[in-house]
Amino acid sequence: MTEFSFREGEYVVYCSRGVGLVSSIDVQNIGGTDVKIMSISFPKDKMVVKVPLTQSNLKKLRKLCSKKEAQEILESLKVPLKVKKIMWSRRAQEYELKINSGDLNSLAEVVRELHRTATQPEHSYSERQIYQEALGRLLREYALVAELNETQALEDVEKALACAA
Repeated sequence: MTEFSFREGEYVVYCSRGVGLVSSIDVQNIGGTDVKIMSISFPKDKMVVKVPLTQSNLKKLRKLCSKKEAQEILESLKVPLKVKKIMWSRRAQEYELKINSGDLNSLAEVVRELHRTATQPEHSYSERQIYQEALGRLLREYALVAELNETQALEDVEKALACAA
């Protein structure tokens, strides 16, 4: 993927932050070298990230998924999943890696594994934090692709998760 495939005003997924809006693509002189810099704003986090468009950084960026892929992700949430019986600290590390991978399937997997129904025991604080981060990233992308607001997107995701219970 080249930097020319991203345009100002479009949404992109930056692996370590989630969905953001490309606010500008500029050339800046850094250490005597001209470097293309993409500014990505994350309004929900009130943050702007400036990403040099190098080959290694381009691997951390992707376009939003298609509507078809979004529907497939929603369908994958309906499949019951067994939680691994390993220590929470190890699972938490795996979840963080999946969240920051930028892969929508991995994100859905974390949401599905950490989702609790009303009859299941409450999450620990760290489980809730990880679940909320994964769910938030999933909802932001799904809502944009499906052209819904986040409340409607949450309803769709909760319906899908209810099928897995």
